Amino acid sequence: MMAPGDPSSLIPEIALLLGAVTGLLLGAWTPRRRQWIVRGLAAVAAGVGLAATAVAANRPPDVVFGTYVLDTATHATRAIVLVALLLLLALCGDTVAGHRRETEFVVLLQLGALGSMLLGGAADLILLFAAFLLASVPLYALTGWSKQGTAPEAALKYYLAGALAGVVTAAGVTLLFAVSGATGYDALAAELTRGPAAVASVGLVAVLAGLAFKAGAVPAHFWVPDVSDGTPPAVAAVVTTLPKIGAVVAMARLLEAAIPPVVVDWPLLVAVLAALSMTVGNLAAFAQTSVLRLLGYSTVSQVGYLLMGVAVAGRTGRAEPALLFYLAAYAVTNVAAFAVAAATGRRTLAGHRGLARRDPVLAVALVVALLGLVGTPPTAVFLGKLTVFSAAVDGGFAWLAVLAAVNTVASLFYYLRWVAPVFRDPVDDADTAVMRTRGWARDTAIGAAALSVLLGVAGGVVLTAFGSVT
Repeated sequence: MMAPGDPSSLIPEIALLLGAVTGLLLGAWTPRRRQWIVRGLAAVAAGVGLAATAVAANRPPDVVFGTYVLDTATHATRAIVLVALLLLLALCGDTVAGHRRETEFVVLLQLGALGSMLLGGAADLILLFAAFLLASVPLYALTGWSKQGTAPEAALKYYLAGALAGVVTAAGVTLLFAVSGATGYDALAAELTRGPAAVASVGLVAVLAGLAFKAGAVPAHFWVPDVSDGTPPAVAAVVTTLPKIGAVVAMARLLEAAIPPVVVDWPLLVAVLAALSMTVGNLAAFAQTSVLRLLGYSTVSQVGYLLMGVAVAGRTGRAEPALLFYLAAYAVTNVAAFAVAAATGRRTLAGHRGLARRDPVLAVALVVALLGLVGTPPTAVFLGKLTVFSAAVDGGFAWLAVLAAVNTVASLFYYLRWVAPVFRDPVDDADTAVMRTRGWARDTAIGAAALSVLLGVAGGVVLTAFGSVT
């Protein structure tokens, strides 16, 4: 057992914070052409965090400072965020290399990742709200980082929606504190049953609204397609991947540990949100011709599948391993899809016509990513969907699993709308050189797609680790 306030238990978080602060200072004194050093420093910080996470995962569950839980969910959140951060650092290479604000991009990316990690481990409403802000504010600035095209408009929409979500979340935290007189999850679980259930219900819905905003779930999803389509693909990959990881884990932890179902029937509430997210996201993606907007709606639908695991949290032992594995699978596969868009530099479905002839390896990576998002074996998302479907049935939501299966089949249509032109003959070869100059994005797409397949093949080992460390 570690000391309650032992800072060594927070090495992954401290490494990211030091990497961001040191990188900011280093970038201020480094010539523009050498600011890749800041990206290298961020990668080292992520590597240190991964090593520390591997060591910490072998220790028994613990709570530090009375507010931050170190258990399987937190270790998994750390690992998924840090692996995603490494992929995103590689993906952004073409976008930020030599840019006069390269350092700022990397620092904001690290701080957003730190906020997501803190969301996943928070066991106190105050820490949850602080992590919400840390996972939000840096990403608002990152969305407007390029200052080109529709990026300022996307940043403004994201900020305004985030400001509203932050206010609603703060109001929810206040109401839950007013009912229970406590902010720690353990005390909340004991005290909420003694207060007025109606007020507790309103407070919980308000907090869930904020977390739904971070996850990109219905009804707080309206910013997702605009931000995905209005920013560079590297930025879109960040805002649709990193905050989602922490928000979904935070939602599951809050509901399971702090909200007794006798006070609020939150399993049904989350199941309805899951059904709406996957259905609305899929239906809206059908008619999209912009690949980034299509991927934006795709992320909304993917949250619906993730929320299936949240809805049955505590009802079945399969819920947590399924949710964590799906998060890992989604993170690498989503980054792979956005990386292909970044590598080609094309924003429309038609713009990818002939990609298989121009760059067969990148075309394969795209097919793996898109079929992976559908849930086709042997990709990781296939195993992730299989496990959350099983958990939903085991937890008493068979109807939700049936609806998710129908949505999965329906989603095949719009993913194939992107795959089909890839294997058609190119209209001309004039853009071939453009596609092959984005080396960082291309390598990231291929690496992330390979990781998605590898994670699917080795899924049994990973699922065992997620389910046996607790």
